[in-house]
Amino acid sequence: VQLQASGGGSVQAGGFLRLSCAASGRRFSRYTMGWYRQAPGKERELVAEISSGGSIKYADSVKGRFTISDDNAKNTVVYLQMNSLKPEDTAVYYCNADYTYYNDYGSPVVGRQWGQGTQVTVSS
Repeated sequence: VQLQASGGGSVQAGGFLRLSCAASGRRFSRYTMGWYRQAPGKERELVAEISSGGSIKYADSVKGRFTISDDNAKNTVVYLQMNSLKPEDTAVYYCNADYTYYNDYGSPVVGRQWGQGTQVTVSS
């Protein structure tokens, strides 16, 4: 399983971006998928996560500005809509998945995967 992340870029404060993270050719039966970020000199932190059971969690710093959503119709895709961006949102954003899917033999496959990082830069 590979996770393909996209959507980063450079914006001015107050702007918006939408990140996408797609599981390559795979639809998960159960999952918790999230977006993390890491700014220079800081530890990686959870930004938002969503589960197949419907639970959603946000970091306090992004509540009311960021929205995480998912689409599990074909392959599993998670989006992060980031509005009212601030310079302190500048970081490399990584998607992550804890997942279960069933292989061609009907056996469950459980795993965890990180996507490649995507840079988000917010200028003041």
